[in-house]
Amino acid sequence: MTIEIRVPQLPESVADAVLVAWRKQPGEAVSRDESLADLETDKVVLEVPAPAAGVIKEFKVQPGATVKSGDLLAIFEEGAAVLAPAKAAKSAKSAPVAETAAPAVPAAKLGPAARRLVEENQVDPATVAGSGRDGRITKADVAAHVAREVAPAAVSAAAPAAAAGPVTVPGARAEQRVPMTRLRMRIAERLLQAQQNAALLTTFNEIDLTAISELRARHKDRFEKEHGVKLGFMSFFVKASIEALRKYPVMNAAVDGNDIIYHEYYDIGVAVSTDRGLVVPVLRNAETLGFAQIERKINDYGVRARAGGLALEELQGGTFTITNGGVFGSMLSTPILNAPQSAILGMHKIQDRPVAVGGQVVVRPIMYLAVTYDHRIIDGREAVQFLVAIKDALEDPGRMLIGI
Repeated sequence: MTIEIRVPQLPESVADAVLVAWRKQPGEAVSRDESLADLETDKVVLEVPAPAAGVIKEFKVQPGATVKSGDLLAIFEEGAAVLAPAKAAKSAKSAPVAETAAPAVPAAKLGPAARRLVEENQVDPATVAGSGRDGRITKADVAAHVAREVAPAAVSAAAPAAAAGPVTVPGARAEQRVPMTRLRMRIAERLLQAQQNAALLTTFNEIDLTAISELRARHKDRFEKEHGVKLGFMSFFVKASIEALRKYPVMNAAVDGNDIIYHEYYDIGVAVSTDRGLVVPVLRNAETLGFAQIERKINDYGVRARAGGLALEELQGGTFTITNGGVFGSMLSTPILNAPQSAILGMHKIQDRPVAVGGQVVVRPIMYLAVTYDHRIIDGREAVQFLVAIKDALEDPGRMLIGI
């Protein structure tokens, strides 16, 4: 039976998508739910699964084309050129197996997205713990396994080659023209929109992280043992930001025409850098989360963001954003708003510096903080006091426990 493969219904906030690549070629056998193609939107990459076992007969759209919901992508023939189970097993026994062949994947335990990650990364699915229903292995499970087991080995193997450096021809003046991805175009659009439509201003302060550093040193081993996740700095910054946002609610607000929308909840976006660009997954109702929950969610978002496994709803919304340029060595920067939000907090590198404490010069771990805000609705006084409130909470973390 002939089936038309069409673009699935795109989310309401996504107008169109770009066909990045076909995963299968015409005439190639395809299993039910196996990924046929990747569609890139301005936020996430979506997969087009096979509706049944069969083959693609004809492409109607080539990679690079822009498509909308319901557009015809290909003609599919159900049941064509599919080996019977017995014949497939016989062929598998007689055929020589290459050393780089992908491991056998139990289809019942893997969805199309997870199966593709398994094949691309040469992962044995038997070593991946499934978190889905009935032990089903999800894409996030495979991504976490790759980040934990495969990626470190790949980095180690690549180190000698990287140390040797690229081979270049003296005097060469090569150029390469590469089209922007949809995500990169969307990032550019949103940054320009923020600069053109908001009155951006940035204020700075510095914080002494001695108290938090000592607190982490005392409790990090027990914390990790009990919660299965490391106690990082980000959970402290999320907690401190929420306390400061409670005191200065306009920092958690947004402009809508001539109105100001005050959010009485705290959906904190945490910027994550990936090969495709910067994405900002959101911690929903972050005020209800404990330190371990925040650290666990941030780690999960980071792993799945780099593997392309974030869902669209995890990237939408947000009332306030935190970005950490310090992980790349940044000492000081001015972050740009994540519209339509009205403020963003920038973290930077922790550096030991001499400071005056009680009339004495001592060395302390210091970080510069920056908050960029929309001056249309936020006055400088509020922005400065907001940053001071974060500073106070972080320099004396006991404040966050007793709410002062």
